[in-house]
Amino acid sequence: MATCGLLSQTPILCSKLLSMYAICGDITHARLLFDDDDSFILKTKNTFLWNFMIRGYVDFGAPGTALSLYDEMLLWGQKPDNLTFPFLLKACGDLSLLQLGMQIHGQAVISGYGSDSYVQNTLISMYMNCDRRDAASLLFANMHERTAVSWNTMIAGNLRHGSLGEALTVFVQMQRAGEQPDAATVVSILPVCAHLRDLPRGRQIHGFINIKGLGNCLRVRNSLIDTYAKCGSMEDARKVFDDGEKDVVSWTAMIGGYDLNGNPGEAFLLSHKMLQFSEIKLTAITITTLLSACPGWSSSLKHGKSVHRIAIRKYGELQMDVIVETALIDMYAKCGQPDLCYKVFTNTSRRKTVPWNAVISGYTHNGLAREAVLIFKQMRAEAVPCNTSTIVCLLPAYAILANHWEVRNIHGYLVRSGFVFSEQSSLEITTGLMHLYLKCGKLDSANVLFASLSKKDVVSWGAMISGYGIHGRGREAVQLFHQMIQSGIKPNEVTVTSALCACSHAGLVDEGIHFFRSLTETYHMEPNLDHYSCIVDLLARAGRLKEAYELVSTMPIEHNQAVWGALLGACSLHKNVELGEVAAKHLFELEPENPGNYVLLGNIYAALGMWNHVEGVRALMNERGLSKTPGCSIIDVGNLLRVSNA
Repeated sequence: MATCGLLSQTPILCSKLLSMYAICGDITHARLLFDDDDSFILKTKNTFLWNFMIRGYVDFGAPGTALSLYDEMLLWGQKPDNLTFPFLLKACGDLSLLQLGMQIHGQAVISGYGSDSYVQNTLISMYMNCDRRDAASLLFANMHERTAVSWNTMIAGNLRHGSLGEALTVFVQMQRAGEQPDAATVVSILPVCAHLRDLPRGRQIHGFINIKGLGNCLRVRNSLIDTYAKCGSMEDARKVFDDGEKDVVSWTAMIGGYDLNGNPGEAFLLSHKMLQFSEIKLTAITITTLLSACPGWSSSLKHGKSVHRIAIRKYGELQMDVIVETALIDMYAKCGQPDLCYKVFTNTSRRKTVPWNAVISGYTHNGLAREAVLIFKQMRAEAVPCNTSTIVCLLPAYAILANHWEVRNIHGYLVRSGFVFSEQSSLEITTGLMHLYLKCGKLDSANVLFASLSKKDVVSWGAMISGYGIHGRGREAVQLFHQMIQSGIKPNEVTVTSALCACSHAGLVDEGIHFFRSLTETYHMEPNLDHYSCIVDLLARAGRLKEAYELVSTMPIEHNQAVWGALLGACSLHKNVELGEVAAKHLFELEPENPGNYVLLGNIYAALGMWNHVEGVRALMNERGLSKTPGCSIIDVGNLLRVSNA
């Protein structure tokens, strides 16, 4: 057309061609035509064409260029209209340019478009994007005519800023005002239900979706799947998933839902099924979800490697998305393959913190504490920035080493780096450091850290109670528990377990029984297996074996090996063969391959001179191919560790 001279002669054709380029996302050719000296557009640029170009740049992801083009538009003497301002306001919202957005708001009012519903809706969105919810709410409250878009914008904005209650309030007001929610409303309000785990409201909205016939909208269906999954109702999620059209988002939501709700087997099976559909184009989020669905079984390693090959085909070995790289490292670590975990790590972007965190965590997960510490030291040598997650991943490795000198070294680094004893101190990190000192038996050092906490939570209190209890300081542990209660912190199941264990180790029978009774009477908790194990151990250690056995016999929940193990251990201590045989019989059924239980029963027989029974236990162990595992001790001499085999 350009060679025929039509562009210089036909204004309508020029305009349509420019708008076609802009709408189709070819902003480069649209701009060439817009600036072409030979086209008719240069001579007749009007607001309509300027709007198309500004909109094109906003849609193209270049809001800054769109705003610059607006300045040119004003220089050309063109006046903006009710379509210009929404595009400009969206650009300001995308860039979080609050001051400029407010100026354009003022220009819209002066130009007579301040009450235009289209302009007002984009103003609400702009203020929400710039974190001025007060301005957005004031504008919304003063609107003469609210459309579904107005309500949806308020709901979505409040959701984005975490104001879930406010988002629900707006939704309820929308219904009371007689405005019918549409698909966009549903897609905005369902994530609120998901975050609040409000299953009844989610089902109520699902009923509305069915009444209004919105169930055929794929975005609505995917939001329903995600909501049901996050609310823990996988049956409802699966029904929505199975009953209609699916895309990559549907599969990802279902697989992620099973993984979230503690059903890795179903997540694994569904992810394996998904890979059979070659037409599904996987995204980085989907690949990450598929990798997270590997439950760590030997069979899941093959699946993980298949997903790895897909990731390589999609991205290339050295150009993967960082979340995919991190998920691969986590997957191989979970499957017990630290070598493959490190191999993936060596091909990642070494300047990013997240992969380093993942490999440190992976080594720790596989018990390779020394290697995890070495990776951290290499991370520091390469000047890769550490964050709170790095330290949270690292501290369990130092806990495995339990070396006081190593703990002092990491403590010094954390102080120098501002992770403790500073305004940016992390409660989680300080508590983790306390745990390290407690594990090394350095109670005074842990106390200094504990006292430095401006705000103590149930975890930090629990760490101190547990630490004192483990080291036989039961009375101090009980005293700490009471101090925690007096400070207004409500105990959880873990802190109660720590207090019970402290009483057991220190022989504080009356205090332990008081704690156990207070579970239901004072703290309104149902005792769990850990609580029963502790109180059985406490009674049995004190020689009150009959009471301990009666408690086990009347437990309202199913027994486990810890409960019977506590009773058997005490029977060995007090040479009670009758109850010892009962406990051992249950343990042989619950964990038949644990040689420790056979050894304990044999010790009871040996202490009473019942050598025929001792030989019988040994024969049973030989028949089952079991042998006693040699014990060993680790002794810290200076800064060196010495291992002594028993």
